[in-house]
Amino acid sequence: MLWFWHALFGVLFGPDAGLAWVLAIFFLVFSLRVLLIRPALGQLRAARKMQKLAPQVRKIRSKYRDDRQRMTQEIQKLHADAGTTPLAGCLPAILQIPVFLSLYWVLRDFTPGAPANHAFDRAGVVSFLNGDVFGAKLGNWIHQPVAVLARFGTDRAHMIAVGVPLMLVAGCATFLSMRMGMRRQNNPNPQVAAISKLFMYLAPGGMLVSGFLFPVPIGVLLYFLANNVWTFGQQHFLTARVDREEALAAESRKKVAGPRPGQKPKRR
Repeated sequence: MLWFWHALFGVLFGPDAGLAWVLAIFFLVFSLRVLLIRPALGQLRAARKMQKLAPQVRKIRSKYRDDRQRMTQEIQKLHADAGTTPLAGCLPAILQIPVFLSLYWVLRDFTPGAPANHAFDRAGVVSFLNGDVFGAKLGNWIHQPVAVLARFGTDRAHMIAVGVPLMLVAGCATFLSMRMGMRRQNNPNPQVAAISKLFMYLAPGGMLVSGFLFPVPIGVLLYFLANNVWTFGQQHFLTARVDREEALAAESRKKVAGPRPGQKPKRR
């Protein structure tokens, strides 16, 4: 997929242009996330169902707090009857893991002298090595030795000038996405809710720390940026859609239910 998008944008901007590689990484993310919209929508619908089950889950936890085995069985039965599962929200994230790992190793394998790199031939390797974003090479990371960066045609100042803003914007998008998701959730487990709130702050900070301490190429930071910004926008879109579905469902139930007993029906 990365090869396809680079071939397309290489025709428009030139195969060695950094913009062609940046757009190829962005559209790799967009292509994947478009394929995952349906599972993400199902995840959001399942989360709404679990919110409605939250009061019943709290009652079960209170009733069987001294019998954890019975508590687990009753909660599982409740989810089975409602057609939900606590693991429903993990599917979109799990499906992205192999894509991220594949992209990471592809970017790491763009090295001087390499005859090929997976789907890319020698010309593709040279094209990637020549591409940069404001002087920062896409396959390098911030804390590489100065001699290695010089061998790729860049330096630490350019890597920091490009890498830090990418990490900051990606971290902000992650924080905003997680905060927006937590506002709509009512987790019946206080421990899980506390961990989720803590992770909302740790995840953006971890992204910044990992960019400085671990071998995270600029190309991977671009992947994080595109993925997190897409997630932020997708949450707005899918949340509005599910809100409309629930409003229509509530309106339908009111029409079917009719007036309450003893209530005079309204006439036009």
